Amino acid sequence: MDQVKPMIAPPGRPPEPRLKDPCVERETAAEFLHGDGGGLDVFLAGTVFMDMIFTGLPSLPPPGTELITDGLGSAPGGIANIAVAMSRLGLNVGLAAAFGDDMFGAYLWRTLSEQEGVGLARSRRLPGWPTPVTVSLAYDADRSMVTYHRPMPVLPEALVGTPPKARTCFLDLAHPVPEWAATMREKGANVVADVGWDPTETWSVDVLDRLDLVDVFLPNAVEAMAYTRTSSPEQALDVLAERVPVVVVKRGGDGAIAVDTTTGERAEAAALPVKALDPTGAGDVFAAGFVYGTLAGWGLNERLRFANLCAGLSVRHFSGSLGSPCWGEIAAFGESGEVPDEILRDYAFIVPYIPDASVDTATRAEPTVRQAWP
Repeated sequence: MDQVKPMIAPPGRPPEPRLKDPCVERETAAEFLHGDGGGLDVFLAGTVFMDMIFTGLPSLPPPGTELITDGLGSAPGGIANIAVAMSRLGLNVGLAAAFGDDMFGAYLWRTLSEQEGVGLARSRRLPGWPTPVTVSLAYDADRSMVTYHRPMPVLPEALVGTPPKARTCFLDLAHPVPEWAATMREKGANVVADVGWDPTETWSVDVLDRLDLVDVFLPNAVEAMAYTRTSSPEQALDVLAERVPVVVVKRGGDGAIAVDTTTGERAEAAALPVKALDPTGAGDVFAAGFVYGTLAGWGLNERLRFANLCAGLSVRHFSGSLGSPCWGEIAAFGESGEVPDEILRDYAFIVPYIPDASVDTATRAEPTVRQAWP
């Protein structure tokens, strides 16, 4: 019997990267929103990280010990989580970000631009700057993270220049609202903002003052309660609704609650009942689904349900970026029988937006990094 020969690249040549579009129905999905698919749906600026995600851990390793696990995924992280999640749904996304000129930077650039269809016209490769790296340790339905990040020679805000025309811009309120975002809002863009964990745990109320330039705010329950000095997600929601037209408080496995003061709607939606592998980036995938629903003109209940659906599907895979769903996975989940019919009926409004012949072919995070500069 002939032996199977391993696939080995010729000496001196790296393996060819696999950059086939994982969401073959992406363009068709875009047409449902705006016909010809022209123009940016979302513009955002921020930092892209190389995420290394370990799963299957019983706990964090005690000092002086080592844990062995067979669960590891490598994927774009940071602002790339939401950029990829939005693009996989068919949104036309533009990103201003800095990339290192090392192997990780090469992988991130090519994955975002060639595989995931994120526009990088305002992004740059920075010679000599190392790509930021985050190691995520996922256990007990949560995760802890360690990040390596050197100061950036050029901040993402400086890469924007004249801001592009877009229907939406997305911000992280951990920093003051940049001038480009204010300019885009004046020209009609909807400003959507999130905020991350405050490592100082001071939860400065300065963040709340930045909400004057925000149309949609998407904090999680811990962040919302900390910044508003309240003791429940519901109280935090009411306080924030006095400042922002649309507020969503994400509650993880308990779903999400929201208020839209422009329509008077209040909504609550349960989380999708799925077994979570990795919660990294789930909040970003939630935001991508909510932005899609907003651009589609859905009501608040529908936007929450779709956002929960996208986030729920993402936690079954490594990372928030390459774990985020394409329409093929959304269609397959509806036919899988994983949840009861009475739950699926709440998602019937999505069916007309699923492109014909959608196939679940999404590229997922792998343990190794395979791509290099061309």
